[in-house]
Amino acid sequence: RADGSVEETGPVGAVWQHSPVHADAVASVAALKPDLCVSGGRDKSVAVCSWRTGAVLRRFTGHQREVTKVTSALDSNRVFSASRDKTVMMWELHGTPGPRQHFPGHDLVVTGLAVSPDASQLCTGSRDNTVRKWDIETGECLGRAAISRNLVTHLCWVPGEPYVIQTSEDKTIRIWDSRELQVAHAFPAKRHIQTCCDASGDGRYCLSSSSGSAGEGGEATLWDLRQTRNRVREYKGHFQTTTSCVFLPGHPALAPSIATSSYDGTVKVWDRDTGGRG
Repeated sequence: RADGSVEETGPVGAVWQHSPVHADAVASVAALKPDLCVSGGRDKSVAVCSWRTGAVLRRFTGHQREVTKVTSALDSNRVFSASRDKTVMMWELHGTPGPRQHFPGHDLVVTGLAVSPDASQLCTGSRDNTVRKWDIETGECLGRAAISRNLVTHLCWVPGEPYVIQTSEDKTIRIWDSRELQVAHAFPAKRHIQTCCDASGDGRYCLSSSSGSAGEGGEATLWDLRQTRNRVREYKGHFQTTTSCVFLPGHPALAPSIATSSYDGTVKVWDRDTGGRG
């Protein structure tokens, strides 16, 4: 193809594979706008791309070590990246090539990154057992909370709420109240390390994913964020660690769905309410 992409066909239709954006492994991808995504990887760079064409619109460099997580407030022009260099940086899509803001302070690799829906505050988490809250405009650290053995693996903000969900290597999923940076709720610990989390667009549910091997573990779990805060359902079918879980955008004609990816080399789509695979 003229744009360098390759179209592959298979049982599920067409797949477009574009030319590589990064010089090494990609560690994190997030939505920026309906037609744009942001990615970060081992090459220490952050890239903003059109997922339709594969074109790289912007590339940001400044981290001293590989990028671990990227995120943004949806439909904003600001991109955030976390790194093994223990820092977080903010970049502006239409700004200068350098970072607009720095957020230093963690003692180890930053592994969790979540921006508030109004894009005014940032929450970060690290293998240093801490979660921190930051003022985006000033870069000031507004709060720090430490929990022993809470090696953070992922953070996500609940839409329309002051709550941040956090997964950890201690097998626990915690809900933080960002106002006081205190744990508002902790779900019963799972049997395996929790690797990722996501919140539904309506703020009613959250997902978490588990490590695993040889068919043991590797599930995703649906949790109720409302008053009961129960475990609703598990999605089992991966044979190794489930590395990512996400609620898929809704459609009136389709059942609510989620997607998971795994070290077993597969991405699976599930019916959220029945647990059946699409």
